Amino acid sequence: MVGGATRFMARPTTTTDQVESEPAAAASTPVRDELRRIARDAAYAWRLASGRVQLPPATPTDGSDPYGNPDPEWLRIDWREHRHEIEVVGARVNYVEIGEGPPLLFVHGLSGCWQNWLENIPHFARNHRVVALDLPGFGSSPLPPWEISIPAYGRFLRDFCERLGIARCSLVGNSMGGFIATEVAITEPERVDDLVLVSAAGITWARARREPAAMLGRLGRAAGPLLLRLNMGGIRRARLRKGAFQGVFHDPLSLRREALWENLVPAMQSPGYFDAMTNLVGYDIRDRLEEIGVQTLIVWGRNDRVVPVPAALAYKKRIGDNAELVIFDRCGHVPQMERPVRFNRVVEEFLQRAGSLD
Repeated sequence: MVGGATRFMARPTTTTDQVESEPAAAASTPVRDELRRIARDAAYAWRLASGRVQLPPATPTDGSDPYGNPDPEWLRIDWREHRHEIEVVGARVNYVEIGEGPPLLFVHGLSGCWQNWLENIPHFARNHRVVALDLPGFGSSPLPPWEISIPAYGRFLRDFCERLGIARCSLVGNSMGGFIATEVAITEPERVDDLVLVSAAGITWARARREPAAMLGRLGRAAGPLLLRLNMGGIRRARLRKGAFQGVFHDPLSLRREALWENLVPAMQSPGYFDAMTNLVGYDIRDRLEEIGVQTLIVWGRNDRVVPVPAALAYKKRIGDNAELVIFDRCGHVPQMERPVRFNRVVEEFLQRAGSLD
């Protein structure tokens, strides 16, 4: 999401009426600017969906690259054996842990939960100690006693790893999880071996305004039950699935209904969703991205409508030479779920190059 600059016009004279009216006008400006920004973003998303946006070329694949997974390994795992709860800085946290080896931490996004990584956890558990959590306020983790923010989530991840005895880890974040991962890589660099940003938010939120986000958050909280019912109907009925999910996934009809269910239901019932949306916008990390010193892999869907692919190019440019970018063709906002075979291969090869498997 990219905000526009406010234009100022010089006025030759200032009357008393103008002075008295200026505070109210100034107060309404952020909302007006944000609504204009939302309109521009919606127009861009429409052009993107209709194929009228010139996109950067996709990265050629060097192996198998199916969309979805018709026979996922995660369906054959009894996840009850791997689920745990722990208290961290006053927050009760739900997480799964499986495998042995160098630690690998998966962090979900704004409308996510640990199940966002179901297609990836079994693969990486062969060589890693894999941990995937529900951030406080999401999935099965209740709201924390502290205010949700990017810095707060960054500190929480530090304390979470300390509680699990993880000194350093490979850090993988999708959407808001990528935003949080960049915060950790900047503020706690000694705790990150290498970094994987998957359709990461952050650059797109930098110019967003908090006031309109709060208004949208209140509306969304009120409409939450209705949205859940509508999307549940989209899961059950194939003819509705495309319309319900095409804003997130490039081809929802090719994804298993079980995968959509596991990703949707815990997320839509998360108590922290709208508070997070309100409190995270406007936090600007762009000028600090050059401080990321670890090897970084950026993975993006070329057809992402949530965080469009130009943001991937901006991340690559700002992080610098220690970042590499891979763009998946015919892929939306959740590459790890939409193209899991290629995603797992690309990330595993990156981790080997970065040395986290040594």
